[in-house]
Amino acid sequence: MTDTETGVREAIEQGRTALGIELGSTRIKAVLTGPGHEAIAVGSHDWENQFVDRVWTYSLEAVWEGLQGCFAALAADVQARHGVALRTVGALGVSAMMHGYLAFDAEGEILTPFRTWRNTNTGAASEELSGLFGFNIPHRWSIAHLHQAVLNGEEHLGRIAHLTTLAGYVHWKLSGRQVLGVGDASGVFPIDIATGTYDARMLAQFDELAAGRVPHKLAELLPAVLPAGEAAGELTAAGAALLDPSGTLAPGATMCPPEGDAGTGMVATNSVARRTGNVSAGTSIFAMIVLDGELSRVHPEIDLVTTPAGDLVAMVHCNNGASELNAWAGLFAEFTAALGIEQDSGTVFETLFKAALNGAPDGGGLMAFNNLSGEPITKLHEGRPLFLREPGSTLSLASFMRVQLYAALATLRIGMDVLQKSENVQLDRMFAHGGLFKTEGVAQRLLAAAIDTPVSVGDLAAEGGAWGIAVLAGFVTQRSAGQSLDDFLTTAVFADARLDTVAPDAADVAGFDAFMTRYVAALPVQQAAVDHS
Repeated sequence: MTDTETGVREAIEQGRTALGIELGSTRIKAVLTGPGHEAIAVGSHDWENQFVDRVWTYSLEAVWEGLQGCFAALAADVQARHGVALRTVGALGVSAMMHGYLAFDAEGEILTPFRTWRNTNTGAASEELSGLFGFNIPHRWSIAHLHQAVLNGEEHLGRIAHLTTLAGYVHWKLSGRQVLGVGDASGVFPIDIATGTYDARMLAQFDELAAGRVPHKLAELLPAVLPAGEAAGELTAAGAALLDPSGTLAPGATMCPPEGDAGTGMVATNSVARRTGNVSAGTSIFAMIVLDGELSRVHPEIDLVTTPAGDLVAMVHCNNGASELNAWAGLFAEFTAALGIEQDSGTVFETLFKAALNGAPDGGGLMAFNNLSGEPITKLHEGRPLFLREPGSTLSLASFMRVQLYAALATLRIGMDVLQKSENVQLDRMFAHGGLFKTEGVAQRLLAAAIDTPVSVGDLAAEGGAWGIAVLAGFVTQRSAGQSLDDFLTTAVFADARLDTVAPDAADVAGFDAFMTRYVAALPVQQAAVDHS
């Protein structure tokens, strides 16, 4: 055994580690990091949302089944790699899909099925609150879900005692504390950047609006807000048993504030400093841009949230990312299997993505919409995936795949145009991570064209948000007194990180611009599909 292997084993046995768990849209992932923040073990569990009674949801039973399966896979990986049982960790953090609606009564019983970020049935609430606050309230925010329940006159409101996000719920069950990291909290209710907590003026406005229909002041329903670096409790004995029913895991790990996947993506790409940004692409796709100052006005395409440290961020969030791409890749894999040519999914994706580089820069008269669910940026309340083409176009694999990738980036481009062209927001660097960027140099190159900005992919971001929340957990236990999150990431985590940067290609930029002109012109076709099917 080498000195390095011995050191890692000792760190595991002594609890000089950090565990990050992230509940993503299609996978729950756990990453265990060592004292140098390197990933030393991983585990995962696949899951999928359900569309029940026209609501996208996950059951709480699926949450705990997935968490336990994920932790068991992590513990098995620790044993296999390092020959030691995972009995303790020094720090622990939980992250999950931002926003959504989890409402509980005074006994801790859930009042409605979990309403995820993917639901867009909160349009009336979003519009009313945005007008009342003078602040954009997206469809998926927790406060929009709460107010839509008010507008609908839902019976459960009379018993509501606590409202949180998925990350906040899991943290509560593991630690006993009802808190949120400020980044996750900023998707629940607007944050006052000066105070670092919920905006007092807007809280009062909501209380007046909902008087007599919600039994508590809103501040009494919401979790407390904490910035990155503050301890948010410890893993309790009950929490350890929930996570690891085998009883091997000991309680006592210091817990960081729970965060949303947007915040952990910022950490995983070292983009928490001003004038930096990142794009995360999975089931959804979104960009996070840390601002120098406030925007000139309210834009419905732009959410104002915060970094895990509480700095102002412009977020362009698109509900639809890579899911339609995954479906097409599955179809091509099924075709090759029918020919008797079995290929693993990685090979299928790589082949299809690389083909896109040879497609017509403007899509060659092909058009695609990837909307499996509603898309507020383009004002679609429901999704209808579509592929169409002009009669004189050439249907080739290369151009077909290019427009599928373009479609995954199109609504993001609409939001980025607001920031870059209407608000003249400047970016020093843009990072990218997520499944869309696994095939080297393809989606990265097309994103650079879409936003006409160099795009970097880093080696550490490969483990994604689960690694990001592990780093935030380590920040609580390892940072120097008064050290900022930005300084900690730059000096302690990313000092030796390697980056691959792709500059925008002029032909690709012109091609994407031409595609976008046709995309916007064809949006009524997408709306007609929703209206008539």
